Amino acid sequence: MTPGFQASQMSYIDRNGLFLLSNNSNFAFGFITTQDVTEFLLVIIHTGSSQVIWTANRGSPVANFDNFVFDLSGNAYLKKGGSVVWATETGNKGVSVIELQDSGNLVMRGNDSSLIWQSFHYPTDTLISNQDFVEGMRLVSDPSSSNLSYTLEIKSGDMILSAGFSSLQPYWSMGQDNRRTINANGGGVTLASFSANSWRFYDKNKILLWQFKYSADTDANLTWAAVLGNDGFITFYSLKDGAAPSLAKIPGNPCSTPEPCGAYSICSGVTRCQCPFALSSNNCGTGITSPCGQQKDSVALVDVGDGLNYFALDFVSPSLKSDLKGCKASCLVNCSCLAMFFDRSSGNCFLFDQIGSFQSSGQGSGFASYVKVNKTGGNYTDDGGRGGRGKGFPYAVIIIVLGTVLVICGLLFGAFRYYKKKKQVSEFPEEILEEDNFLENLTGMLIRFSYKDLQTATNNFSVRLGHGGFGSVYQGVLPDGTRLAVKKLEGIGQGKKEFRAEVSIIGSIHHLHLVRLKGFCAEGSHRLLVYEFMANGSLDKWIFKRNTEDFLLDWETRFSIALGTAKGLVYLHDDCDAKIIHCDIKPENVLLDDHFLAKVSDFGLAKLMTREQSHVFTTLRGTRGYLAPEWITNYAISEKTDVYSYGMLLLEIISGRKNYDPNENSEKSHFPSYAFKMMEEGKLREILDSRPSMTKVVQMLEGLCPVPNPPMSSPLGSRLYSSFFKSFSEEANSSGPSDCNSDNYLSAARLSGSR
Repeated sequence: MTPGFQASQMSYIDRNGLFLLSNNSNFAFGFITTQDVTEFLLVIIHTGSSQVIWTANRGSPVANFDNFVFDLSGNAYLKKGGSVVWATETGNKGVSVIELQDSGNLVMRGNDSSLIWQSFHYPTDTLISNQDFVEGMRLVSDPSSSNLSYTLEIKSGDMILSAGFSSLQPYWSMGQDNRRTINANGGGVTLASFSANSWRFYDKNKILLWQFKYSADTDANLTWAAVLGNDGFITFYSLKDGAAPSLAKIPGNPCSTPEPCGAYSICSGVTRCQCPFALSSNNCGTGITSPCGQQKDSVALVDVGDGLNYFALDFVSPSLKSDLKGCKASCLVNCSCLAMFFDRSSGNCFLFDQIGSFQSSGQGSGFASYVKVNKTGGNYTDDGGRGGRGKGFPYAVIIIVLGTVLVICGLLFGAFRYYKKKKQVSEFPEEILEEDNFLENLTGMLIRFSYKDLQTATNNFSVRLGHGGFGSVYQGVLPDGTRLAVKKLEGIGQGKKEFRAEVSIIGSIHHLHLVRLKGFCAEGSHRLLVYEFMANGSLDKWIFKRNTEDFLLDWETRFSIALGTAKGLVYLHDDCDAKIIHCDIKPENVLLDDHFLAKVSDFGLAKLMTREQSHVFTTLRGTRGYLAPEWITNYAISEKTDVYSYGMLLLEIISGRKNYDPNENSEKSHFPSYAFKMMEEGKLREILDSRPSMTKVVQMLEGLCPVPNPPMSSPLGSRLYSSFFKSFSEEANSSGPSDCNSDNYLSAARLSGSR
C-alpha cells in the first residue's frame, strides 16, 4: 500500500471491511464491527480463527463513513468525525510503503526498505509468535464490568501483571510462578518471546533465564497467541482455522486475580464467592463513595477476619512498620486509606486506597484485615466490630441464647451419632465393620469421600465410562471443577480383599505412567474407588480402526505410549515396596490423558505379590494364544508374566491388531530403528520368549542396549510345549475366575486376561 490511500468501512463492505492481506493470507488489516454494528474498529486479525491480535482505535470506535488515511507525507491515521483518534506519527519520515507481513506485523518502510514503524512495537492486549515483548512495552486489557483494566509489563527484572487501580497493584509475576523452568540464575528479564510451545525470558545479553511451557503441542508451524483478558487472566491460544482453543492460563489459581468475586468479597474456589460477615448487612459494601469526602468521626475500621489474604501482599512494599494499634491509627487518619492489612509476625502494615477481592486462605493467614466503613451508612459499631445501630443492643442476651442453642444442638448431634452407630452394628456384618475400621487408619494418605459426595459428583452415577471385573466406572466432577473417574464395586463380598489391597497399597503409589488413586468411599455397604480422570479414554479406541472415518494415532505418539506403558510396568515390578504383577496388559487397561500420556490402569485388584512369592510360583507360559517356541517348565510368575503380554500389546500398538506382518507396514520409518527391530513379528515373539525384564525391554526401546538375536527355537521343545499346554489349558478353563497371584498353576490364557 503506497501513500495517498484512503479507505472507509463502506468502501470495502464487499471484503468484510478488510483491505490489506499478508502474502500468505493468514492475517488481514481492516475494519470489523463492535457489538454495536454501526461502530467499527481498525484491527489486524488472524483470518483462520478471526482472532484479533492488534487494535488501532480501542475505546474509540468509528462510524460508517469515517476514514483510514495513508497520506502523501507518509503518515497513517484514523479519523472520527473531524478528529484523529489514532496515528502512526510518521509524516515526513520518508515512509514509502505500508505492508502486512506474514508474521502479522504491520510495518511502514522507507525508500531504502528501512523499517520506520511497526505494530509489534505497540501491542494492545495480545502477543503472538515472532513478536518480542521488551522492557518499556505494555499490554493493557479491555476494562472489566467494574471499569478495572489490567496491565502486563517487564520491570525490575521480572514479568509482572498488575491491576489498574489509581496506584497499580501487582498480582502475579513470572519470577514467583512455580510452573516456570529455571534455565539460568542471576540477571533480570528484559525480553520475552514465544518459541515452539513455551514462553521464554531473556536477560539483556540474550541469555535464556526461564521458560513457561503452555502446551504439549510441539508443532513448529503453529502460531501462538497470549491474550490479556478483562478478567485479569492471560490465556494462551493456538491460532488454527476455526475457533482458537484456549490452553494454559496465568495466574493458575482462579482466586489470584484482583476481582474474581468483586470488591470486598471473599474468593474461596472456582465460582465460590461470599461476603465477609462484617459487611454482609450492607450488601458487601462499605457505605463510602468518596474516600476523602467523609468526616473523620463518621468512619470506622471493621475487622473482616484473620483467615484472609490479599493478592497484592506478596508484591508490594509495606506502608510502614508498627503494631496493630499504630497501623489502624495510620489508616484512620489517612482519608484515602480504604483497607489495611497487618502482618502479626513482621509488624508490616499495608494500606490500600482501592481494594479488590479477598482470598480465603483456609487457615489463619497471619494477617489482621480491616476495611474502612461509613458508620452512619450501615449496620456497624463504633469499635470496628459487628453489631446493631443502637448503643444499647443486648449483646449479652444474644450470646446466652446462641450458647444455649449450640449446647442443645451438640447434645442432639451426639445422640444421633450414637443411634446411627448402634444401628450400623446391627445392620452390617462384623467383617464389614472390621474393614471400615481398617480403612479408617488409612485416610491420611487418601481422600475419604462420603457416598453422598460421590453421588452428587457423578450426578447419581449417570455417565458410565466403562465396566470392569469388579464394577462399573462413572465420570464425576468435584465442586472445584476437578474431574474424576469413580469405580463402584458391585458386591462387597466379592471385592472386599481387592478393595483393601487397592486402598492400602496402591493408594500410596505415584508414578507418571500409572493411573493415580485419589480417594475412596467406605460407607456402610458402599465401596467406591476414586481415580484421576483420563480424558482420552483407553488405548483400544485409538489403535483399532472400526471404520474408515476413525482417527488413529500418529506413529510418534504410538511409540511414546508404548514406552510410557513399559516404564509404568518397570515401576510396578522393581520400585514398589510390594511387588505388583499386572497380569492383564491389554489396550483396554492403558489409559490416555488429554495430552495422550499413557498410564497403566487396573494394576491393583488381585495382583499383589511378595518378592518371595514371585520366586516360588511356577507355570508354563504363553500369552494371547501364542505358544512359546521353547519348552518351558519352570518360569516364575514374576515380572516375566507381564513381559510377554506387553510384547503382544506392542504389536497391537503398531498394527491395530494382534497378528502383525512387518512387511505390510510402510510406516516403520516413524519408529526408531532399534525399536522397530525389536517389534518385528517373529523376532519380538522369540525375544520375549526368553523373558527379559521390563527394565531391559525399556532399554531396548530407548536404544540404550542392543536388541539381542532371538534364541533358536527347538522343534521338539515346541511340540512338547504345545501338547502339554493344550491339556493344561483345557483343565484351567474349567476352573473359576483367575487370580494372578494364586499358588495354583495358571494357564497362559488366564494369566494374560480376557481380551
